[in-house]
Amino acid sequence: MSAPLTTRILLADDHPIVLRGLRMVLDAQPDLTVVGEAADGREAVAKALELDVDLAILDVAMPGQTGLQAAGELKRRRPGLRTLMLSMYDSEQYFFEALKAGASGYVLKSAADRDLVEACRAAMRGEPFLYPAAVAALIRDYLDRAARGEATPTDPLTPREVEIVKLVAEGHTSDEIAEMLVIARKTVEHHRSHILEKLGMRDRVELTRYAIRRGLVEP
Repeated sequence: MSAPLTTRILLADDHPIVLRGLRMVLDAQPDLTVVGEAADGREAVAKALELDVDLAILDVAMPGQTGLQAAGELKRRRPGLRTLMLSMYDSEQYFFEALKAGASGYVLKSAADRDLVEACRAAMRGEPFLYPAAVAALIRDYLDRAARGEATPTDPLTPREVEIVKLVAEGHTSDEIAEMLVIARKTVEHHRSHILEKLGMRDRVELTRYAIRRGLVEP
């Protein structure tokens, strides 16, 4: 697929000041234009499906639905759309979750004024964009797994279970989660007990730590 002359971009971040700054960086380029903004993952998915966009730039950790979850959903529902992940954190865990979600690259917000434009152009050329520490992490992980003869592990949780872990870690009660997901409270409790059993955990505190490691919530 050839890159369009002007790349139409959707920006998603829950901090308005960050959105404005990123938009200024991108709109200053003749081949890039921001055509939509979103404040969380669910809004990003809805707008990406509604608008004529070529690239979605998603903050890794947003309330409700994270950028990582949104990227995974968009990969299923609109596979031709390119995605880039933005993060404040130089985190190997977030980086690997971004790759698993199908993102074309991972850009640190601290270097966005330097790296974001090139990351957009690389994504539209069908090339990955990785900052140097991420490349080192990828090589190290590959070599470690090869030395142990391991394959990449599969996710032990279903997408619905991941969704519930995130909401639990954000401090929502079972009643609130049931209302947000339009399911019964008893179903939420069943999911939660099954998740704890799968992960070998005991309580909300351990689930919250797991959610932070997975990049579902910010530390």
